[in-house]
Amino acid sequence: MTPEVWFPNLGIKITHMSRVAFSLFGFDVYKYGLIIGSAIMLGVLLMINEAKRTGQNPDEYLDFSIYVIIFSIIGARLYYVIFSWKDYSDNLIKIFAIREGGLAIYGAVLTGIIFSAIYARKKKKDFWLIADTVLPSVLLGQICGRWGNFFNREAFGGYTDGLFAMRYLRAQVMESNLSADIISHIINVNGVEYIQVHPTFLYESLWNLVLFIGLILLRKYGKKFNGQIGALYIIGYGSGRIWIEGLRTDQLILGNTGLAVSQLVSGMLIVTGIAIYIWKMNKRKEI
Repeated sequence: MTPEVWFPNLGIKITHMSRVAFSLFGFDVYKYGLIIGSAIMLGVLLMINEAKRTGQNPDEYLDFSIYVIIFSIIGARLYYVIFSWKDYSDNLIKIFAIREGGLAIYGAVLTGIIFSAIYARKKKKDFWLIADTVLPSVLLGQICGRWGNFFNREAFGGYTDGLFAMRYLRAQVMESNLSADIISHIINVNGVEYIQVHPTFLYESLWNLVLFIGLILLRKYGKKFNGQIGALYIIGYGSGRIWIEGLRTDQLILGNTGLAVSQLVSGMLIVTGIAIYIWKMNKRKEI
């Protein structure tokens, strides 16, 4: 049987991989949506557990999570639409067609940070403590969420023949995501065309997993000041994303500059995170 997904250098073949998990009353429920939903639930549970561990009110974080999730989803969509405006300018109703795809994690992260700052100011809470409590949960969601891209056959990189090289059936991926390099390396197996690419979803998921373990251990055993975990999150995530994004073929580009938006945002986050870390560390020494 012809495999639909294939890791040739690892000897892994998946003969059938549908985007649809099940249908309910004629309505298709996609695996991507289930994965994102499960990731959000896991993140909320981790956040509430940390609130309990650190003597904070878990009910306040539960209320907080409801609003931040809503605003983050809106932010993720707006971020994508803004930097893909040419795809929506002639048909504005498509902006609301989220089931067709188009959520950008950086839009969710940035919106979530802004909302958290406003929430902390209004409730007279320590923003940096909130950041340390919430951001590892965001990272857990990112680890899980990237596997939704795997099932959707998207967010992959250019051609490679490395150890983790991944093959998708060409007929099952969007042609707009195929670079000239990928097309020039089309692989034909018994009359079936495959693309062979970097599984950037896997790279990012593994990078985030290592970062997540490090932050959880630090948060439990070695945290020195509020804001330390949050700063290290944006430094660590930005550092991984800046090189992984360079491999992808579906980058959001800033106007006609040819510059990938996510790489620019990653760079700014790294610099910001380093500045916050140094500032908070020096402030701690002054006390």
